[in-house]
Amino acid sequence: MRILAPATLLCTALLPVATSALKIGSSLQWIEHTPQPWAIKNFYKGSSAASLTSGGVANLASDKSFDLAANAETQGLKQFSGHRNIRLIYVICEVAYRIVANKASGITKLEDLKGKKIGTISSSSAQVFVNRMLSSVGVKESEYTLVSGNVCMKAPCGSGTFPQMITNKQIDAFGVWEPAVELGAKALGSNAVIFQNASIYREVYSLYSTTDKLSDPAKRKDIVDFVRALNKTLDVFRDKPDTVYATVASAVGMDASVVKDVWPDHKWSGTWGADLIEFLIQEDAYLAQKDRRSVVAKAELESFLDDSIIKEL
Repeated sequence: MRILAPATLLCTALLPVATSALKIGSSLQWIEHTPQPWAIKNFYKGSSAASLTSGGVANLASDKSFDLAANAETQGLKQFSGHRNIRLIYVICEVAYRIVANKASGITKLEDLKGKKIGTISSSSAQVFVNRMLSSVGVKESEYTLVSGNVCMKAPCGSGTFPQMITNKQIDAFGVWEPAVELGAKALGSNAVIFQNASIYREVYSLYSTTDKLSDPAKRKDIVDFVRALNKTLDVFRDKPDTVYATVASAVGMDASVVKDVWPDHKWSGTWGADLIEFLIQEDAYLAQKDRRSVVAKAELESFLDDSIIKEL
């Protein structure tokens, strides 16, 4: 066995401890995720590298190698209901979703969707959105038919995608995130009818972590550095959007012109307002009913929102 001399032992003890890379889970195909790779490439200065991996907030619940994750508030609430150590620490983007309907189906106002076939993605923020919009005009979920389908990122849209389904009259309307709605509206032309109300529903696309990661001093420092990089990125996304359209389009397989068209529906917010807690309480009540579980108490939802990283910046 080799025995280290005292001087060697001292030098070994003084070597810096390597910090594992900041591992971030995010769905990589949507517009909302794109500030993350931009931040890593242009602004992140953490003590360790940052890696973006396909995934989401569910990874935080099942895999301790993940430090951060990004998802809409719907998936955050679903995971928090069973994993109370998850924390929403930053809002990357708020998106006012839209429903596009076919005027040829006799639809001119939101109430006309009663009895119609509406495309959306089950168990997602899009389904919550459709429910909230229709409920706002007294149309119950039992009074319309939800139809599954796929999004489309670039025309021409193929079979089974919502834009193709609405032009072929397989559905009368659909509600989901962009750019599928924009592509559906373009395909319908003058027959397109758009419904949108951010005061009723907007996607709150957020960054999440866990209490374990946030209480680890070395990991927390890198998380703060990453959020700082996101802040700088959102400044670019808000104030100089012309400089990012092409990069965003390339990252998610869109045309840059369509990115520009849907950009006004995206609010690169960074933080949240006092109204978010009531928004989450209402959404959790709906999700609890769907998932056949108890609602999460308001006090626990308040702990779900952790602005301590934002305050450190």
